[in-house]
Amino acid sequence: MRGKYSEYFTMNESDAADYAATQLDMFSEGASLTCKEIGDGNLNYVFRVVDAHSGQSIIIKQAGPVARISADIFVSTDRNRIESQILKLQYELAPGLVPQFYHYDPVMNCCVMEDLSDHVIMRKALLEYRQFPLFADHISKFMVNTLLLTSDVVMDHKAKKDLVKSFINPDLCEISEDLVYTEPFYDCPRNDIFGPTREFAKAFLWEDEALLLETAKLKFEFMNHAQSLLHGDLHSGSIFVTEDSTKIIDPEFAFFGPAGYDVGNVIAHLIFAYVNADCVMEDAPAREAQKAWLLSSVREVIDLFREKFLSAFREHATDRSAKIPGFDLYYLDQIIQDASAVVGLELVRRILGLAHVKDIAGIEDDMARARAEKLCLQMGKAFIMDRSGMKDGGDFVRAVEEHMSGASTR
Repeated sequence: MRGKYSEYFTMNESDAADYAATQLDMFSEGASLTCKEIGDGNLNYVFRVVDAHSGQSIIIKQAGPVARISADIFVSTDRNRIESQILKLQYELAPGLVPQFYHYDPVMNCCVMEDLSDHVIMRKALLEYRQFPLFADHISKFMVNTLLLTSDVVMDHKAKKDLVKSFINPDLCEISEDLVYTEPFYDCPRNDIFGPTREFAKAFLWEDEALLLETAKLKFEFMNHAQSLLHGDLHSGSIFVTEDSTKIIDPEFAFFGPAGYDVGNVIAHLIFAYVNADCVMEDAPAREAQKAWLLSSVREVIDLFREKFLSAFREHATDRSAKIPGFDLYYLDQIIQDASAVVGLELVRRILGLAHVKDIAGIEDDMARARAEKLCLQMGKAFIMDRSGMKDGGDFVRAVEEHMSGASTR
């Protein structure tokens, strides 16, 4: 039955439609299949296959050996296996918050999953200045369920170590180690830096030895702290939303690392949306309303995460030492501090590194973009250097407000 799909090749739209018709038992006989490649990420090819008769649709996601963002980045196609297994596990841990998984093909390095075309990518929605009142509740539940329940606090320690081995992800981890923790903090030739920002970055970040020391500490913590099973790339481009639904996608960067990494990524991308609204929106009442909602979301994500984490910790903890009074708060406080550091790293690397975000890089006015980038770099440094003082949502909000209030007016 495999035919031409008995050996790997990178599919195009025609191939993906044929693959769905001949390799998958998902469409009725006589289905009229059409296909469109809809991937806009940095690594993979994403095909939406639709039956014109019934309207039934699926997503086929294929991993190629070279990143779409750069032909110089070679990545193992095993990431598709990891993503497939993670999707199934996350569906068990956080039902309703990830797409339903249907099939994994180790030859073609592709997986098949639920089509979420009735949702919208959150980044796109935030750039349209939409609001999602249930998002903080949904994302905090997802993070608590996937991070705490895969930690040594809850899991049998040997079973967890076996899981760590299953999700060793060296190629994707190397991308994070380079693009998040290393390259943004020196004048790396691969960095893609907006002209007006370069000198500011040099003086404010690259020549600050105290900051560089902290980034080195954080890098080796990321590399060596197998605390929880991370999504690994949990930003607004990896989240589908509607008014009453949130679906997390693209867990191919998943591995066991510091739990705060996922939390910090979510917060950083809410801040990118906040800076965009401040720098771009012309209607003052609408601008202030959007900024207020985004800041309230920052506060709620952190505070709901804390509340749900402590509740779940007390309900699910199995390790005797973890049950000693006060350890739950100690453990959670460390995660929040790590999250603050990751907020800072992400705010810096999306400005100075290879992979930008449309929230900032898409700002058309050069002066407004330069202002937005400097704001992100200033906040990023503060979130890294002041992380030990970060305890709750109010601390994260104040860090943003202090830098915005000190910035030049629009």
